[in-house]
Amino acid sequence: MPAQDTSSPSMSGQDALVALMITVSASDATIRTSELLTIQSIVNHLPIFAGFDEDRMEAIAQTVFDLLEEEDGLDAIFGLIRDALPDTHFETAYALACDVAAADGTVFQTELELLREIRYEFEIDPLHAAAIERGARARHLKL
Repeated sequence: MPAQDTSSPSMSGQDALVALMITVSASDATIRTSELLTIQSIVNHLPIFAGFDEDRMEAIAQTVFDLLEEEDGLDAIFGLIRDALPDTHFETAYALACDVAAADGTVFQTELELLREIRYEFEIDPLHAAAIERGARARHLKL
């Protein structure tokens, strides 16, 4: 019987997107209600999450929290996402990350640093990143 790899759980593409959004929310050590509501709204309304089992969110969040406590946890999260998502969806992942970061009306320094790391890890074109960021900013402006 072959040995199983138990080093890290595998994820579906949908799981990976949720994990990234949770990672962004947790990046400033405070998970805000507005961020959770944004994640929930995204999962409930975007076609990419059609058929997603929302009961998985708690397990995905726990995986993220467990990994973030490890020394190279963020790298592990990026690895899981890279394994689960085709590179054609990296910009989508970045857009969702930007929406979560902008959800509470303030993008904190730790969130900015994480977004920079996401751009680097997933090789997001700088012009595309700027457009994605501008769209997130426009969607989350308050009157």
